[in-house]
Amino acid sequence: MGDDSEWMKLPIDQKCEHKLWKARLNGYEEALKLFQKIDDEKSPEWSKYLGLIKKFVTDSNAVAQLKGLEAALAYVENAHVAGKTTGEVASGVVNKVFNQPKARAKELGEDICLMYIEIEKGEAVQEELLKGLDNKNPKIIVACIETLRKALSEFGSKIISLKPIIKVLPKLFESREKAVRDEAKLLAVEIYRWIRDALRPPLQNINSVQLKELEEEWIKVSSAAPKQTRFLRSQQELKAKFEQQQGLGGDADGGDDDEEEAVPQVDAYELLEAVEILSKLPKDFYEKIEAKKWQERKEALEAVELLVKNPKLESGDYADLVKALKKVVGKDTNVMLVALAAKCLAGLATGLRKKFGQYAGHVVPTILEKFKEKKPQVVQALQEAIDAIFLTTTLQNISEDILAVMDNKNPTIKQQTSLFIARSFRHCTPSTLPKSLLKPFCAALLKHINDSAPEVRDAGFEALGTALKVAGEKAVNPFLADVDKLKLDRIKECAEKVELVYGKKAGGAAEKKEGKPITGKTTALPGPAGDKETKDAATKPGPLKKASAAKPGGPPKKGKPAAAAGTGGAGPKGKKGPETKEIFESELSIEVCEEKAAAVLPASCIQQLDSGNWKERLACMEEFQKAVELMERSEMPCQALVRMLAKKPGWKETNFQVMQMKLHIVALIAQKGNFSKTSAQVVLDGLVDKVGDVKCGTNAKEAMTAIAEACQLPWTAEQVVATAFSQKNPKNQSETLNWLSNAIKEFGFSGLNVKAFISNVKTALAATNPAVRTSAITLLGVMYLYVGPSLRMFFEDEKPALLSQIDAEFEKMQGQTAPAPTRGISRHSVGGGDDGEEEEQEEVGNDVVDLLPRTDIGDKITAELVSKIGDKNWKIRKEGLDEVTSIINEAKFIQPNIGELPAALKGRLNDSNKILVQQTLSILQQLATAMGPNIKQYVKNLGIPVITVLGDSKNNVRAAALATVNAWAEQTGMKEWLEGEDLSEELKKENPFLRQELLGWLAEKLPALRSVPSDLLLCVPHLYSCLEDRNGDVRKKAQDALPFFMMHLGFEKMAKATGKLKPTSKDQVLAMLEKAKANMPAKPAPPAKASSRGVGGAAPAKFQPASAFADDLGSNTMESKPDLKKAKAGGLSSKTKVQGKKVLSKPSLKEDDDKSGPIFIIVPNGKEQRMREEKALKVLKWNFTTPRDEYIEQLKTQMSTCVAKWLQDEMFHADFQHHNKALSVMIEHLESEKDGVISCLDLILKWLTLRFFDTNTSVLMKALEYLKLLFNLLSQEEYHLTENEASSFIPYLILKVGEPKDVIRKDVRAILNRMCLIYPASKMFPFIMEGTKSKNSKQRAECLEELGCLVESYGMNVCQPTPGKALKEMATHIGDRDNTVRNAALNTIVTVYNVHGDQVFKLIGNLSEKDMSMLEERIKRSAKRPSSAPVRQAEEKPQRAQNMSANASMMRKGQAEDMSSKLKIMYRTYRIQNRNMGSHSETTHTVPREFQLDLDEIENDNGTVRCEMPALVQHKLDDIFEPVLIPEPKIRAVSPHFDDMHSNTASTINFVISQVASGDINTSIQALTQIDEVLKQEDKAEAMSGHIDQFLIATFMQLRLIYNTHMADEKLDKDEIVRLYSCIIGSMITLFQIESLAREASTGVLKDLMHGLITLMLDSRVEDLEEGEQVIRSVNLLVVKVLEKSDQTNILSALLVLLQDSLLATASSPKFSELVMKCLWRMVRLLPETINSINLDRILLDIHIFMKVFPKEKLKQCKSEFPIRTLKTLLHTLCKLKGPKILDHLTMIDNKNESELEAHLCRLMKHAMEQTGKADKDTEKGASRIEEKASKAKVNDILAEIFKKIGSKENTKEGLAELYEYKKKYSDADIEPFLKNSSQFFQSYVERGLRLIETEREGKGRIATSTGISPQMEGTCVPASTHTVSSSIGNTNGEEVGPSVYLERLKILRQRCGLDNAKQEDRPPLTSLLSKPTLPTVASSTDMLHSKLSQLRESREQYQHLDLDSNQTHSSGIGTTLASPSSAAANIDDLKKRLERIKSSRK
Repeated sequence: MGDDSEWMKLPIDQKCEHKLWKARLNGYEEALKLFQKIDDEKSPEWSKYLGLIKKFVTDSNAVAQLKGLEAALAYVENAHVAGKTTGEVASGVVNKVFNQPKARAKELGEDICLMYIEIEKGEAVQEELLKGLDNKNPKIIVACIETLRKALSEFGSKIISLKPIIKVLPKLFESREKAVRDEAKLLAVEIYRWIRDALRPPLQNINSVQLKELEEEWIKVSSAAPKQTRFLRSQQELKAKFEQQQGLGGDADGGDDDEEEAVPQVDAYELLEAVEILSKLPKDFYEKIEAKKWQERKEALEAVELLVKNPKLESGDYADLVKALKKVVGKDTNVMLVALAAKCLAGLATGLRKKFGQYAGHVVPTILEKFKEKKPQVVQALQEAIDAIFLTTTLQNISEDILAVMDNKNPTIKQQTSLFIARSFRHCTPSTLPKSLLKPFCAALLKHINDSAPEVRDAGFEALGTALKVAGEKAVNPFLADVDKLKLDRIKECAEKVELVYGKKAGGAAEKKEGKPITGKTTALPGPAGDKETKDAATKPGPLKKASAAKPGGPPKKGKPAAAAGTGGAGPKGKKGPETKEIFESELSIEVCEEKAAAVLPASCIQQLDSGNWKERLACMEEFQKAVELMERSEMPCQALVRMLAKKPGWKETNFQVMQMKLHIVALIAQKGNFSKTSAQVVLDGLVDKVGDVKCGTNAKEAMTAIAEACQLPWTAEQVVATAFSQKNPKNQSETLNWLSNAIKEFGFSGLNVKAFISNVKTALAATNPAVRTSAITLLGVMYLYVGPSLRMFFEDEKPALLSQIDAEFEKMQGQTAPAPTRGISRHSVGGGDDGEEEEQEEVGNDVVDLLPRTDIGDKITAELVSKIGDKNWKIRKEGLDEVTSIINEAKFIQPNIGELPAALKGRLNDSNKILVQQTLSILQQLATAMGPNIKQYVKNLGIPVITVLGDSKNNVRAAALATVNAWAEQTGMKEWLEGEDLSEELKKENPFLRQELLGWLAEKLPALRSVPSDLLLCVPHLYSCLEDRNGDVRKKAQDALPFFMMHLGFEKMAKATGKLKPTSKDQVLAMLEKAKANMPAKPAPPAKASSRGVGGAAPAKFQPASAFADDLGSNTMESKPDLKKAKAGGLSSKTKVQGKKVLSKPSLKEDDDKSGPIFIIVPNGKEQRMREEKALKVLKWNFTTPRDEYIEQLKTQMSTCVAKWLQDEMFHADFQHHNKALSVMIEHLESEKDGVISCLDLILKWLTLRFFDTNTSVLMKALEYLKLLFNLLSQEEYHLTENEASSFIPYLILKVGEPKDVIRKDVRAILNRMCLIYPASKMFPFIMEGTKSKNSKQRAECLEELGCLVESYGMNVCQPTPGKALKEMATHIGDRDNTVRNAALNTIVTVYNVHGDQVFKLIGNLSEKDMSMLEERIKRSAKRPSSAPVRQAEEKPQRAQNMSANASMMRKGQAEDMSSKLKIMYRTYRIQNRNMGSHSETTHTVPREFQLDLDEIENDNGTVRCEMPALVQHKLDDIFEPVLIPEPKIRAVSPHFDDMHSNTASTINFVISQVASGDINTSIQALTQIDEVLKQEDKAEAMSGHIDQFLIATFMQLRLIYNTHMADEKLDKDEIVRLYSCIIGSMITLFQIESLAREASTGVLKDLMHGLITLMLDSRVEDLEEGEQVIRSVNLLVVKVLEKSDQTNILSALLVLLQDSLLATASSPKFSELVMKCLWRMVRLLPETINSINLDRILLDIHIFMKVFPKEKLKQCKSEFPIRTLKTLLHTLCKLKGPKILDHLTMIDNKNESELEAHLCRLMKHAMEQTGKADKDTEKGASRIEEKASKAKVNDILAEIFKKIGSKENTKEGLAELYEYKKKYSDADIEPFLKNSSQFFQSYVERGLRLIETEREGKGRIATSTGISPQMEGTCVPASTHTVSSSIGNTNGEEVGPSVYLERLKILRQRCGLDNAKQEDRPPLTSLLSKPTLPTVASSTDMLHSKLSQLRESREQYQHLDLDSNQTHSSGIGTTLASPSSAAANIDDLKKRLERIKSSRK
């Protein structure tokens, strides 16, 4: 049992994998408990078990397996990741569980499968189960069938796809195993429950006995619709609903419509296998069908009939077969064969369904014509055929053909056509039967109901009744205006009887519930469930469809000309709701009129009407007018009154006053009464006659307008214009046209008969009178506003002069919108909106094309022409095509009848002669324009073949094909193309050209559609294969199209379609789908009515439901919100309208979010936090070739906290228009939210880089515009880009510099220019350099040019990493294959040459001969001599620094004056503004040009060593120092020039020194190099005097910065640090070799310096560096130099204080103190030479303080005895050297008596006197001997220590150096004893080491500063300094202390108390390392730095009061935080070489 205890301890997941079954069993049990316990479905625990679940179910031990299955079930139920295991687990269950004998195992297996289905993995499970059916083990097959049956019964046929199951059913019925057969029977019964009879056809061929059994079982199946009882996780609402119903008592039928819908109608057709029949046709079919004997023809047809009985046919090219059958139907004399052929056609149509659509247009006219046959069997066959064919196409497509037959003379044809229309209408819905279709059909049918033949009348009634039922009365009534009551009732009666295919609720309700949305349920077509969405959309409430006639709800529509006819008298108001009634009156006789008039007018009035005296007539008119004004509308007999007015003299009235009154009264009557068209006809003639009258014209026009308002403008206008043009008066004609122009503007354009006007306008245009022509042209201008450019088509053939006038008028109107109608609305009752008008309005624009007179070219397409096109000789074929072109050109607009042309042209599309193919394509393009929308019917047989041409290998042919397809699609819309399988068949072809063109085309068209036919789904599998196509372009296009497919089909359907792919492909495709999901655009919003249509303001905008297709011509503008204030629709209707709007405007709901707040939210330290995360690699570094989703997601997440939500939605929207919107908002807020922008700058720039990868130019342009503004703002704000911002933005910006568009390149260059103001040019340089490596030649060229500009503007120092490397890189491009790149490279190098002279050739190195000669040639041509460089650089290119202050430019002028000084720390031009940004932590510092040594000048100056004032740009900075500089007493001799030199260069040197402490490595190296250069030249070194402390402070600050920051920075290249160390140590060694300067270092500074150096020596990290040992050796050397050369008092004092500090500090390492003591020992050895220069009083004071802090007892407690011994040795040596005099030097100690020091000295003196009373030798030797004795023990210790070091691996070199120093000091020291005991090897090693050191020391041992500058470090921190203020500062040479020292001290104290002007936080923090701050110590260097700063600050403030531009004051010295203006980094290599040259020229 020992083993047990072993596995018991294992974690659960390991137990589950254990080899012992018991362990596994136990593991499964625990796993089960665990799975039931975990609440969180997303818990990470689940992931542990992902790989194990398969093992759970396939365990080899039956007992364990059972438990494993239970655990697996729990896992699948609860774990969110379970889906990932579906495939393997289901397969495990099928193969290893279903074959188990235990029933429990099988049950669990089934449960697991069902659970997977529940978690949405049905497809994978079904796939595995179907695979299981092929297993050899019958047990497994049975279990699989059973599981499928259970799944189907619980989840229903919506989730379990039946097609694959039904496919395998017949095979299962043939199984030998009875169990399998029985199970299959149960499954078949279950399937039958769901799909009923659709199951019959697939099972037709099984064993008859089995079929019989099945039939019996099927009869027993309950007829109630089955319901889903188990629900997917995503269907939880359904489940709740279901349970609720069950709770209510299991009411099965109580479900509402949705519930019924849950069971999809399965179409048997879908379940069938398609059969290929074309190949099975008899070989001689086509001969036989033409045979003379009818028997042979019959045989041929019977063969076809047999084949087409197959219920589903494979698609193919049936054109020839259809043609043959059509010929039989049309021409065969044997009626029996006609019937047979019709049957065959019906079979074809049924079998092919939509795929037959393309042939429908050919066959329908023939069948309709054939209805002349009387024989019932023929008629029946033809009916069946045409009905079957109708289902394969749309009514729209065949409407032309049907309407053509309607006027046929044969009554049978008329009857059958009407009946066919009736049957067809039944299949329509209100949306598929729009007004545009109803109109022509109703017109034709109205003729039929008046036909003489009763059967025709009956058929007509039936058809109209059906239309009424389908579309609703509201839509149909306008067309039935003139139908009398009897007939109308008959139509309604027919309507009641009609049974619709689409359920009954669809239409009729419209009239009953006006204005309420109808939620009628529409059952789907028998067809794939996919159709459902499109069908249902039609009846969705709310949004309205443009052309739909019966609007399900929505605003009611005003009936056009008349609403309900047949109601005789002038009723006061229409009976129907809001619909307005038009008044009809019969004509009254004159007597009746007189009677009626007499009743309402005064008698006198009637008598005087025809009086001979005009005054009486006038009086009569006045009375008439009064009477009319007082009359009520209801009692005004309009017709009677106007007839009275027309009574003699009537309109021939001669007196103009009477006439004016008369016309006014007509207007009044029309306004106030119920004025009918009958009345209008009475007066219109007269009105038109007076229109041209000068005096009465206006009144006549008013009256006409009033009548137009009463009788509607369309009718009135038609009457008026007809009347005007039937008479000859040109004045009347022109005024009538003018009135019409005005009226159209007032009434809008709705309902006007364009055609009628156009003919009149043409007459007017031909008139001789110019006024008439002008009026006509004006009228055309007004019409143009409404109709648009298509209006011009009618006038193409006018004279050129006229045409140009028309064009000019149109030009004027361009861009104007039609005014909103102001009249014609008021009359209608409040309820009726002017929707009807709007409806019409829409039609005008689109249908103006339908008004064009179209020519029928059918007769020109002769058989001869067709045979020419098909001729063998290509020339003849070409002739044929040319003829067709000319026929179409002549006809301009043609009717759709083009005979045999389509077939002929189709043949030419695959012509071997490509020229003919192109010609055919251009003909087809022409055809589309000529035929207009009617071209639709040819899409299938001509459009699709054009798509095939997209696969042509020739580029130009493909382009022509694409143009043709686009021209067609423009006319037809996309629906026709996407319907059926044609498009998917094309995509299936594996032709890369075809695929990429077709996908590109779809990607362009799909986004604009608001819905698509479900057939688009058929393309998806081929789309997936394109995603994995071998051709990269195809893959790319497929990826681009993916989101648009998804936008229409939805992610779920697309993902479902991946089921059939191979597993590997599936994963890839799913990943792409996920990606596309993120980029999926929103469906385009339904177009709002463009207000230019003229209904604009008054009409609420109308929207179309998603399924509308008719919108392809509509504009796709964003929705305008309906203006409800203006909407006249009352009450309910306006409400529904708003709801409708809501549904649609999901996108615009966001508009209502609060957009008032700031768009960028400032998160404190947000940016810093993001940078830290990126540095620590917590987030992805922004670095990619194309942005992957994870980057976009990451950016989204980061933005969510700091960008307004609504803006973020716009920024990450899939549609580019939203990006434009976001950019506009950002531009708006740029100024107002500066801080916000800066705080989110990194994110904004990253987002903009994403935009650079968009293909949309408008977004790119907008982004660049924003960037320009942004960088301007940043440079005004003096912001500096951080490294992070720069590196994640600049590389992507540089990509865009290679854009093909000029304007973009220009913008990018401008932005790069601006960037140099906020980011150092030297750092930009490497990025641009990287850009030159691009593959894009434009980018290479532009980058090279930009590099040239940088060098020209900022000099050679921008070249990174070194000018040499940079130039070599540039020079490689001289040999580029692209000419522009070569030129750019040459120009850039010439630019460098102009700045830099011949040295360029050296830097470039070797070039090939060809390149070199090109370069030399170019340089010669440019002929700019380098001598001009310095001045040029100064004067040129000022534009780069745009916001330079005026002062800066003044400085530039004074610059060229004195060029010949020695020390030129020149102030060159201000290239980049000199900004000293104290506030910004991220500033990067490089030495600006003004502070760099002007080595050019020094080089050229070989004169004698005169020392004169360096010529500087006069900053006049001297007086900055005046307020503070109190003259000090002279302490030491100063060089004669020091004073004047000092005053001038001081500020410069201050500046350079301040750069030494910069956080940027390069800046610091540069500054150090410059100082080094100054120090190395004796004549210039003097300038450093007075700045030594300052320099050393900066240096050890830099050391501390390296120690704390740089060394800890992982990302920093350690070579950088070594270089920096080398520079620091190098320049200090140089300094400490100049004794006069070295002595200036004060105690405090030396103390800090030694602290820094010793810390560095002990830094283990340095040793790990490659050159670390070298660094430490140099530090050793430097320390020795410091000890020897600095002021001995200061250094001794400093070491003592340092020792004291290090012993006090607990944190300090013992090694540190040890090294300090070693330095002290070194000093002790030097004492004999230096004792006289030492201020002993100060040293003794320091020792006194030391002993006070560390009394003897305390020192003895130290771990090491060294401190006490060191002290004793020091004192001993001092006593030795000074003797008793030493006691006189205790003057500085306050109470000497208490001092331990005095006692100690006295003791020493005593001892010494005893020892050397007699000896009177040379003091020095004596002293050293005493020292030797006194420290004999110590010496031994020291040597032991040294040898120990030499022996240790790490410190061997250090040990050797120490030994060397020791031997040098004590030449007689005996090291033999130490060497004796060691090996020979060790001895020779030591000797060799010492020799080496010697030679090294002789050769000065200076370390060369290494070169090469690399990317710089960001972030400057000024490290904290140490220590507190001293109580006494002794002066350097111990003389009296000058006043300035006290001033310094006062400053420091003031600062401490916060009294300084400086803000507290401006100071670097002072952290004291002393534990007892009470102790007086040496003044710390930081304090000195502070005092310097405060001096500067105060003087600066005073200076600023003088109102000096603050820009200049920065250069006065060290900046507030040692920050500095950034500028180009100097290059060391360069400097070194030049210095060498200078030196050699000096010698």
